[in-house]
Amino acid sequence: MPPAAAEPLTPERILETTEEVLRRYGPSKATVVDVARALGVSHGSVYRHFPSKAALREAVTDRWLAKSVVQLEKIASAPAETAPSKLETWLEALFEAKRHKAGDDPELFATYTVLLAENSGVVDHHLSQLIDQLALIISEGVEAGSLTAPDVPAAARAVFDATGRFHDPQYAADWLSPTIITEFEAVTALVIRGLRA
Repeated sequence: MPPAAAEPLTPERILETTEEVLRRYGPSKATVVDVARALGVSHGSVYRHFPSKAALREAVTDRWLAKSVVQLEKIASAPAETAPSKLETWLEALFEAKRHKAGDDPELFATYTVLLAENSGVVDHHLSQLIDQLALIISEGVEAGSLTAPDVPAAARAVFDATGRFHDPQYAADWLSPTIITEFEAVTALVIRGLRA
């Protein structure tokens, strides 16, 4: 159901409607005209806020990915836990977030996968944010003496790469396996053991 016509056309309103359109039609069939129609405006009005379909799709993906970054940032910056425990909690939260995105929102997850294949700057930024959060946790552990890493940024990247099967969209089909949790726990334990001081 289109929003009330009296409502001002804002980038946020366009993004919310675009998400609905992507869910309804999927990333390959959704058009800017579909978004404009759902908003009750001309497609030119949408283009005034987003210069192309690609820009609109990237903005939707950025908004969608930002939700998980915010949740993970809360874990990374929490003062209470030890670094090894925080690292385990963060990796679990990332895995759960990706699994839920794939299972609960398959159309937007498909859009994310399309953008990943296009080497989108939005996806690169998202990955950098995640690796920076890992670096923060590892650095904390090094300072506290609970983790060891001569090169914290390299260690953060290595942890991210080593756990890729549990957050990289290309492995989404694996996440349905009945043994995936056991496999995740084994890899996470190995990674954390390798970083312990």
